[in-house]
Amino acid sequence: MTTSDPLTRTDADGLLAEQLLRLTRRLHRIQKRHLEPVGITPAQSRLLRTVAHFGEPPRMADLAARLEVVPRAVTSLVDGLEAVDRVRRVPDPSNRRVVRIELTDAGRATLRELRSARRAAAEDILAPLTAAQREVLGGLLTALVDPGPEGGC
Repeated sequence: MTTSDPLTRTDADGLLAEQLLRLTRRLHRIQKRHLEPVGITPAQSRLLRTVAHFGEPPRMADLAARLEVVPRAVTSLVDGLEAVDRVRRVPDPSNRRVVRIELTDAGRATLRELRSARRAAAEDILAPLTAAQREVLGGLLTALVDPGPEGGC
């Protein structure tokens, strides 16, 4: 069989998919290990970073949309981060029924710690690659993550 044979191509694509899944699990384990000293989970880390990227404190619905999760998942993450004083719920000044989420001083300090933890996790996972290989990988990942209008979901 050659690589143009549909069965071989399917096998190769299946192997690539499996390797990507294994890499994702490995990345998650490494990231989790580096986040433990900071005292938050990878999901909480992502929520903190997302809150920080908004120009003003976002609504829970805004966070759910940006994170591509159901609103209940955001509520649970905010509850956990609020319990350790990293975010707080604040009323919307123009609509008292709306609650917004803002970072606390402790949340901003945690973001600084996260940057170091993420760099260390990235170095762990990318250590076997040369600078040139990292550059190629970056291009390939960009093509997969941002496929363009015809390849998106």
